[in-house]
Amino acid sequence: MELEQNKIEIQEAIDAADRALRSLEGARDSLQAAQGWGIFDMLGGGFFSTWFKHSNMDEAEKLIANAQAALRNFSRELEDVGETIDLSFNNADLLTVADYFLDGLFADFLMQGRIKDAIANVEDTIGRVTAIQSALVQQLEQDPL
Repeated sequence: MELEQNKIEIQEAIDAADRALRSLEGARDSLQAAQGWGIFDMLGGGFFSTWFKHSNMDEAEKLIANAQAALRNFSRELEDVGETIDLSFNNADLLTVADYFLDGLFADFLMQGRIKDAIANVEDTIGRVTAIQSALVQQLEQDPL
């Protein structure tokens, strides 16, 4: 009975990882789109490229918030293993306002740095979640019922 319950818990953790990965991958896609618009903005794209960039960043923030909830759930499922996962992303309003109203190369450069850091953070978290999920799948496949 305990082995069966353990398999259920492992499957719940795998499912929680799937939910987190979907949100993280969507966030990465939105951030990469924002990065592309940011490059265009740095080359003189103007207001619309800034708007598209921030629209993608806003979408990424929503997906990251979803991912954070899924990661908290995933972490709860992994408490027995002692694993924790932390993802933080904060789009500071000051830089957003500066990016819209100062709209110069310096503000664009700062925003590109923030986007690049966020992409790296998301990709790192995707890698960690994927590695843990793979280990769980392997454990689930190895344990006889």
